[in-house]
Amino acid sequence: MQLKIMPPKKSLSVCRASLILFLCQVMNALEVPLDLVQPPTIIHQSPKDYIIDPRENIEIQCEAKGKPPPSFSWTRNGTHFDIDKDPLVKMLPNSGTLVISITIEGKAEAYEGVYQCTARNERGAAISNNIVIRPSRSPLWTKEKLEQITILKGQSLVLPCRPPLGLPPPIIFWMDNSFQRLPQSERVSQGLNGDLYFSNVLPEDTREDYICYARFNHTQTIQQKQPISVKVHSTKSYIERPPKLLTPEGQTSHKEELRENVLSLECIAEGLPTPSINWTKVDGELPVNRTFYKNFKKTLNIIHVSEADSGKYKCTARNSLGFVEHTISVTVKAAPYWITAPRNLVLSPGEDGTLICRANGNPKPSISWLTNGVPIEMAPDDPSRKIDGDTILFSDVQESSSAVYQCNASNEYGYLLANAFVNVLAEPPRILTEANLRYQVISDRPAMLDCAFFGSPIPTIEWFKGTKGSVLQEDTYVFHDNGTLEIPVAQKDSAGTYTCVVRNKLGMAKNDVHLEIKDPTRIIKQPEYKVVQRGGKVSFECTVKHDPTLITTLTWLKDNGELPNDGRFSVDNDHLLIMNISDEDDATYTCVANTSLDMVSASAMLRVVDRPNPPFDLELTSLLERSVQLSWIPGDENNSPITDFIIEYEDALHEPGIWHYQTDVPGTQTTVELKLSPYVKYSFRVIAVNSIGRSLPSEASEYYMTKAAEPEENPTAVEGIGSEPDNLVITWQPLKGFDSNGPGLQYKVSWRQKDGDDEWTSVVVANVSKYIVSGTPTFVPYLVKVQALNDVGFAPEPMIIIGHSGEDLPMVAPSNVHVNVVNSTLAEVHWEPVPPKSVRGHLKGYRIYYWKVKNSSKRNRRHVEKKILTFSGNKTHGMLPGLEPFSHYTLNVRVVNGKGEGPASVDQVFNTPEGVPSAPLFLKIVNPTLDSLTLEWDPPSHPNGILTAYTLKFQPINSTHELGPLVDLKIAANMTSLVLRNLSYSTRYKFYFYAQTSAGSGSQITEEAVTTVDEGKMAGVHPPAVGADKAMASRQVDIATQGWFIGLMCAVALLILILLIVCFIRRNKGGKYPVKEKEDAHADPEIQPMKEDDGTFGEYSDAEDHKPLKKGSRTPSDRTVKKEDSDDSLVDYGEGVNGQFNEDGSFIGQYSGKKEKEPAEGNESSEAPSPVNAMNSFV
Repeated sequence: MQLKIMPPKKSLSVCRASLILFLCQVMNALEVPLDLVQPPTIIHQSPKDYIIDPRENIEIQCEAKGKPPPSFSWTRNGTHFDIDKDPLVKMLPNSGTLVISITIEGKAEAYEGVYQCTARNERGAAISNNIVIRPSRSPLWTKEKLEQITILKGQSLVLPCRPPLGLPPPIIFWMDNSFQRLPQSERVSQGLNGDLYFSNVLPEDTREDYICYARFNHTQTIQQKQPISVKVHSTKSYIERPPKLLTPEGQTSHKEELRENVLSLECIAEGLPTPSINWTKVDGELPVNRTFYKNFKKTLNIIHVSEADSGKYKCTARNSLGFVEHTISVTVKAAPYWITAPRNLVLSPGEDGTLICRANGNPKPSISWLTNGVPIEMAPDDPSRKIDGDTILFSDVQESSSAVYQCNASNEYGYLLANAFVNVLAEPPRILTEANLRYQVISDRPAMLDCAFFGSPIPTIEWFKGTKGSVLQEDTYVFHDNGTLEIPVAQKDSAGTYTCVVRNKLGMAKNDVHLEIKDPTRIIKQPEYKVVQRGGKVSFECTVKHDPTLITTLTWLKDNGELPNDGRFSVDNDHLLIMNISDEDDATYTCVANTSLDMVSASAMLRVVDRPNPPFDLELTSLLERSVQLSWIPGDENNSPITDFIIEYEDALHEPGIWHYQTDVPGTQTTVELKLSPYVKYSFRVIAVNSIGRSLPSEASEYYMTKAAEPEENPTAVEGIGSEPDNLVITWQPLKGFDSNGPGLQYKVSWRQKDGDDEWTSVVVANVSKYIVSGTPTFVPYLVKVQALNDVGFAPEPMIIIGHSGEDLPMVAPSNVHVNVVNSTLAEVHWEPVPPKSVRGHLKGYRIYYWKVKNSSKRNRRHVEKKILTFSGNKTHGMLPGLEPFSHYTLNVRVVNGKGEGPASVDQVFNTPEGVPSAPLFLKIVNPTLDSLTLEWDPPSHPNGILTAYTLKFQPINSTHELGPLVDLKIAANMTSLVLRNLSYSTRYKFYFYAQTSAGSGSQITEEAVTTVDEGKMAGVHPPAVGADKAMASRQVDIATQGWFIGLMCAVALLILILLIVCFIRRNKGGKYPVKEKEDAHADPEIQPMKEDDGTFGEYSDAEDHKPLKKGSRTPSDRTVKKEDSDDSLVDYGEGVNGQFNEDGSFIGQYSGKKEKEPAEGNESSEAPSPVNAMNSFV
């Protein structure tokens, strides 16, 4: 009920009539502080029906509170119990609890009885329930001699238990001598009375140790009945019968149960076949959520029964021969239960109040009142009190009206007793909640701000927010009767300070509480479903975001329990890692993020998969001559469905221990019919397949031997090929033992000439795959066949193949061989084919042998290795490529068959014409002067004819890298050097040089060189670093020779000299100069500051001027340019270029190819001094 705030100016007397009941209820909800005078209240007592363990001390509890503290007294069986007279009985200090010491002396039975406790002070007396003390009992079974029970198969049987009466009643169960529970089923089950019922007996029910046990939980003891022996006799035939009820008997019965208890109804039937039981409610439906079946549906349980569950319940026992029914009429009675229990009443002097005591039951209970433990009729009169059945009305109460009232509601099934005091007090308001409490609440959740209070008369309460806030209203907030303020959905703007104010006519009190709103904890990266193979590893991630002012803890759970204490599980920040996964790890894993205010969780499943377990229980059925049926039971699929089964077989007769593929079937199939071959000793095994892989093979099935039959197949790969000119070798691929179909496998080999009229010649052989026929003509076609046979018979007629007897070398050489020279590197050869009979074998082709005899230009004959080209047998000509120009060749042609080559034809001689020459061996430029350059070279290594001349072309390269006019010179073929005069000084020239024959010009070689400026100072050319563009080298030389550049360098040198003088003067004076200050403040990476220790400046550096050579680059000292690698650009040469100057200032340069690496000689410097470097050195 919500507390409604009364208007502050409204008088209590005006509202008294309408709010009297409401105010009483509110006051009942308020706890009276213990520092105020109040009647006793019993806060703890022993249960009404108190069964004790006779081996332990008896403790009867009675605890109460009050002001002043109450005193305690006891009655036993309705009379005063003087505890001082019994040395075994003691009352605990500041308590009413009795302790009766019986462990040393005394008996529990002596203290059986009904006990009641009274707690009393100056304001009244409270009483406890009647506490019935009874010691527990676990009596033994009476001794009895049990005869063996002999019964025929199929009959019904009831084994009685009849346990001794104990307190409380024992739990019954049946076991054998080994303390193993006897199995129960629809056929065999235990009844509610403990008897063991057999609907029909079977031979396996024979045993001598049917033992009924009674367990007395209170004393933790188990009693055992004498074993019952049962002997079931088998009969060849037995008569089936319809069901008949063993319990309950008859067609109807009656059952009473108390409200809130468990209603248990039972029907057990016998019959053959075993009956099944079904339950219905005749006049209604069984309650869905409260109905449960036990004992194979023989027991119907309805929990928390009420009067509405009264009615008729029908059980039906049914088998294939009929059914039987039984109706149980159920009546639900009720011990008294509260509708409105009386509650404590706190009143101010002059106020009115009410105590209400309402209870129900079946039958309806009677209500009686007591005051301070005495029937109200016998208590002193109180003018403020008026009794009206289950209600006591109080008016204009005074302090003397304080008392404790007891309400007793009872019927034949029990009673209820409740204490409620009336306490008349005049107290100003007080707030019981601690001051300035701080509440932390998650955003969008309810906030509950406490303000527990007390006062008499009942105070009113108001809530405010902030120092200047108005009274909070119910449209946004919920006000609870205990003073708590509820904010249903707390938002960020709900944070702040809240004040509760309580008032009555005696005063006012207030309290502040503070509310903080926190961000909710969220899982922003949840763990994900994983499928992992057994033995693998898996990682789950759980990333949490939370309010930064809160501390969060992350916990991982497995199936809502703790993670196993196993080294395979490790938690690292927000990751859970599981190594070496096993089947036990297949579970749901949950990450739980906790703060002091909230908790969130997220779960993911780990599915552990693996290859299937092997199938088992292989069985062969339907055993026929050529087929058999194989069945098996699949093994565990390990969480990955089986997709296929592979069936393999072993032939233990021919290939023991070797398994072969037979067939495969879908994973839903566990039976297959297998086709078999004759004369095989079969054994089968099955392999299961899923998405992970194959299982291990199953255990092998039993062996099954099929009968022998004639072969169904003949040998394959039959060939007839002669190995010598006078034989025929017949070979075949023999049958495997599996295909022999029977014992005594042999082969019938037959042959005859293809073009003759001879009869077939045959021979029968065994254990071989080859037969040689001798004395045959050379290379004659034969018809050949090989047939399999065994002890049962022959295989079908084999296929005939054509073979040939052995070959011999060809007898005739090709004729009319002649050559046509196409060009300097290609010739065409023609010949006439030989007669087929002269080949004496399979014509493989024609083979040309050709070789170079002499070089026409040098007239020295020497032997050259012969080259061979083979052409197919249908060719009469062929091309000879790759010939050398200006050369003398010889060739011949031969026939080739499977045996070898025939005789050679007559040698044919031919010459190739001249070709263009290769490039000159090298070109080098020496002795550069102001207006001349000297060129030296060597002739081509392959002139390919007679050299007629050399051609030299050259042109200048200006400062903008443009090419000038081209000069073309013809040079005599016998020259190896040339001096070019009248050239421009300090000019770069590019040269193109090649040789010529009558066939044309050959490959050219190029080079560059520079004439000098001043001999001994600026001669030659500075080559670029490895990999740099050659134009860059030209740019360096050209800039260095320009007048403006030289002037600039002189100006820089003069400026530096002046700065040195100024620095020296300022340094002697001990002060800093402006340039120095600027250099200190703004250091230039290109110009380093002066070193104080030696007074020198660092050199200027140019990244392009000082590029290092590639590691390992070498340049020969003779500066020759190899023909293979010469070209227009230096960039194309892999090993780079080094530049050097001779003592006379002349430049020596060489292009070095990748194939010729020589150690460097002479000057090892990687670069020549440039004008810039020279100027820096000068400074």
